[in-house]
Amino acid sequence: MTPTTETTVGIGGAAESTDMVLNIGPQHPSTHGVLRLRLVLDGERITSAEPVIGYMHRGAEKLFEARDYRQIIMLANRHDWLSAFSNELGVVLAVERMLGMEVPTRAVWTRTLLAELNRVLNHLMFLGSYPLELGGITPVFYAFREREVLQNVMEEVSGGRMHYMFNRVGGLKEDLPAGWTTRARAAVAAVRPRMDVFDDLVLGNEIFRGRTRGVGALSPEAVHAYGVSGPVARASGVDFDLRRDEPYLAYGELQDTLRVVTRTEGDCLARFECLLEQTHNALDLADACLDRLAELSPGPVNQRLPKVLKAPEGHTYAWTENPLGINGYYLVSKGEKTPYRLKLRSASYNNIQALADLLPGTLVADMVAILGSLFFVVGDIDK
Repeated sequence: MTPTTETTVGIGGAAESTDMVLNIGPQHPSTHGVLRLRLVLDGERITSAEPVIGYMHRGAEKLFEARDYRQIIMLANRHDWLSAFSNELGVVLAVERMLGMEVPTRAVWTRTLLAELNRVLNHLMFLGSYPLELGGITPVFYAFREREVLQNVMEEVSGGRMHYMFNRVGGLKEDLPAGWTTRARAAVAAVRPRMDVFDDLVLGNEIFRGRTRGVGALSPEAVHAYGVSGPVARASGVDFDLRRDEPYLAYGELQDTLRVVTRTEGDCLARFECLLEQTHNALDLADACLDRLAELSPGPVNQRLPKVLKAPEGHTYAWTENPLGINGYYLVSKGEKTPYRLKLRSASYNNIQALADLLPGTLVADMVAILGSLFFVVGDIDK
């Protein structure tokens, strides 16, 4: 029998469990920009998480107070650079409500159409970038191909590719170009059948499903506690959509076409599925708006405004169902040409707070999957 030798190695305090603090960001490939996550780890498991924000803060809400009601539109459309048209819309709706202003019917339907096209552009970005974060390179190329088709018609009508600046208090900057509705309808028709790529290529991928199913489940109670909204909230079974529950623009007449997509699982996979199905429905809504515009007789798309626009003294709150969730605009006026206060409630700001509830107890390897599934824009957090 071969003799054995036992050796005891002194390892001191290293034998005890020691938490490690890990900073993800503010410049890190997994953080969608300058977001910082402060994680406390026990081995490979996250014990606590703290989102640290403010690295992109522009002070837009303070700048609102030094700009007139025409100029604040430019400041307000930039915080969520994927939803610029929808951002402008909320501001002008708040100002119009203060003024008691009626917007021409043609402008109402055109706004609704452009808001839904902007929703598709926003969602396509995340439908392509989220699989990319999990190692799937191909979907982002399809997403950008479809985005380019729709970007062309948005650029033609507004002159801008990202910051459209097409909304005005009282309506729109100008009427649609001749033949634009035909080209817009062709763009929607071209994108719709190609959306199956995401159903087959992404949702049909067993690796993608393995990385997302049952991961990062957000409870309905946490949704309400953090004020989470949009596709992230609906994926947890919170059935709320302002377009249906408190209609604005022309959504009250689109209830037969509008479909609020929900899931009950609340995990990363459910959030992606909600986003994808909502994109399909936004294309249907765009077609319905184009049909209605074809029935309308030619007419104005804006109201004539005084040279110096002043809102009456008072306050109002307007909210919209933006692509990423609920955006709110609390406007206070002292009767001057500039807002006394304009407070912006952005969807991403509330949604990202849920990370403090979602990440503890999960593995570091699942952190990127959970983070990306909240579909946020960092500028929308910091404003």
